[in-house]
Amino acid sequence: MRRIAIFQRDLGVGGIQRSLRNLLTGTDLSGYIVDLYLFEPPSRQVRQELKGCNIYVLKPLFYLNRIVPIRLLERMFRYTLPRVEYDLAIDYSSYSNECALCCRQIKAKRRIMWIHNDLALEYAHNRKYRILFRAFRRKYRDYDAFVAVSDGIVAPFRERTGVREDVPVYVIPNMINTQLIFARSEAPIDFRVDPVVTNFIFVGRFTYQKGIDILLRHFREALDERNDIQLYLMGDGEEKPNILKQIEALQLTDFVSVLPKADNPYPYMALMDALVLTSRHEGQGMVLLEGKALGLDLIFPKHLEKYNDDLVGCEDVTRAIVQQHKKTDRQRDSLDAYNLNIKNSLYALFDQDA
Repeated sequence: MRRIAIFQRDLGVGGIQRSLRNLLTGTDLSGYIVDLYLFEPPSRQVRQELKGCNIYVLKPLFYLNRIVPIRLLERMFRYTLPRVEYDLAIDYSSYSNECALCCRQIKAKRRIMWIHNDLALEYAHNRKYRILFRAFRRKYRDYDAFVAVSDGIVAPFRERTGVREDVPVYVIPNMINTQLIFARSEAPIDFRVDPVVTNFIFVGRFTYQKGIDILLRHFREALDERNDIQLYLMGDGEEKPNILKQIEALQLTDFVSVLPKADNPYPYMALMDALVLTSRHEGQGMVLLEGKALGLDLIFPKHLEKYNDDLVGCEDVTRAIVQQHKKTDRQRDSLDAYNLNIKNSLYALFDQDA
């Protein structure tokens, strides 16, 4: 029976965390021994959800070690890890020094890193990431292969990291656990939308990357043509103060509502007519597929198509908002063919010989 070690910073609220939980719950792993190493304790709910995995919690490094060069960290810190040999060790985070150190230090036949974002654009737009990247860029030499969550991020990854062309980069999109989404969408919530107007929702982190400022400008322009529309922003992040100021400056307070982030956004999404995403870049827009599963119309710009195979964006987001109508019949999509292809790709990866 093959042994797999997976290293991830935490399993809280976030796209990377959600994608790993989907992978572990949506794939039949009964034929593998899976050891999941975290650096923050998971909730009781998550432990129950992942009862097929052996979960270990390791001590995180002091925060400022994030900017210490990875080779220096290797000499300074050594984790106490099992002496068994794994067939595959996975750095699922790709951002965490702890995950990189452990994936490097554990005994394994192969080491693979998951890539979740467009690293070229992340580097260009995010000063914080540039500082981190300069500290850990040498770690990319330590892996036998990489997994990118969309085809659109492969070339930027090779360009930014300098990973050789002979090192494989497999494209395996994120699995979407539609059974869990459908079940959780039925949870009772103390929230209602106006049934008369057309309701839109954004779900995600309030960061520069997510382009909420762009979305608010589109919505302001759409209000010049119709006023029977309402936008809900669900999430949190460092850009929230700027977003609140922009809502007021654009006189959108009657038409845009900010909802707190929630571990279960699906009951809110299920009440909407359309999901809107105007990110500057993505790794893969998982929330688009979650919206599709719930039967929402999807509004996103054409430049995000390269991160989301088989989804069609629009040339003009403002026009798409203006033309969006209320959905009287939401047809759910279990995404069976999509998830089956991912499962087969994962099994091929797990069973590949070193």
